[in-house]
Amino acid sequence: MTQIISQLSDISDRYDALFVDLWGCVHNGVKAFPEAVAALQSYRARGGVVVLVTNAPRSRHEVAKQLIKFDVPEDAYDAIATSGDSARAAMFTGAVGSKVWFMGHDFDLTFFEPLSLIDNPVHIERVPLAEAEGIVCCGPFDPHADPAVNRPEFILAKQNGLKLLCANPDIVVDRGERREYCAGALAKLYTEMGGESLYFGKPHPPIYDLARRRLSQIRPGISDASILAIGDGPATDILGAMGEDIDSLFISGGLAREETKTTHQPDPTALSDYIKKEKISPTYTIGALR
Repeated sequence: MTQIISQLSDISDRYDALFVDLWGCVHNGVKAFPEAVAALQSYRARGGVVVLVTNAPRSRHEVAKQLIKFDVPEDAYDAIATSGDSARAAMFTGAVGSKVWFMGHDFDLTFFEPLSLIDNPVHIERVPLAEAEGIVCCGPFDPHADPAVNRPEFILAKQNGLKLLCANPDIVVDRGERREYCAGALAKLYTEMGGESLYFGKPHPPIYDLARRRLSQIRPGISDASILAIGDGPATDILGAMGEDIDSLFISGGLAREETKTTHQPDPTALSDYIKKEKISPTYTIGALR
C-alpha cells in the first residue's frame, strides 16, 4: 500500500535526484503552483538535482520559455527532458519516413526545427495525408473534440500502412479548470483501429533514457535507487516509474482528484480503490506537491 506523506521534505533526503512531471504537478497549464515551486527550490538548496520530465511535444528550450510565462523560476530545476526531444530524434532518423502528415497546431511547428544531435538527419517534408509516408502527431486539431472525429483520416492512414509518431503520450490534461485531449488519445484510437503508434514519452523507456543522460551531465553516478519520480498521471508517471524500477510519488490532486476525493490530501479509502482500479503501486502519495 502507498504511504501518504504531508510534504516532499518528509522523504526527500532519501533521494539524490527527482524526475518531476510538469503539468498537474508544477503548473496547471496556465500558472505555477507556488507550493510546488518552493518545494523544488528547497530540495535543490539541500543539494538535490531536479530533472523535469515532461510529455510536452516540444524541445526543452521551448518548454523552458513556457515555464517563464507560467512563473516557474529557473532555480526550481536543473534540466528538462521532453517527449518532444525523444520523438524528434526518432523522426529525424526516419522512424515514420520523410513525408509526414502533421497533426497539431502552429505553436507545435518547432517540433520540425533541426536537431543538431542527429548525424545526417532525414529531410522531413509536411504533406497532405494522401501523400504521406507517416504521421507526426503533436496533438489534436481540436483538444476539446472527441478523438473519434479523426476516424475517417485514420482509416485511410491505416489502409496506407502509415505509422503514427506520438509526440505526447498523455491522454488528457487539465488546462486551468478545463480538460483537454492530448496526442496520446489519438495514438490510442489509432492503435485500437489496428494502426501502429510509436511512443517516446512516459511511460515508455526513451524519455527515461534521455532523463538519465540529462542527469548524468549534471551529476554522474546517481543510481536508479536514488531517483524519485513525481507525477499525477497513473498511466504515464506512475506506470513509467514502475517500469523503470524507480520509486514514485503520486500527486492525487491532479488528474485523479475526483476519484481519490482529494482536497488537501486524498481520502485513504478512495485512494486505495483508485490504485487497485488503475493497477498502480506508487511508493508514496500526496495531495499536491509541496
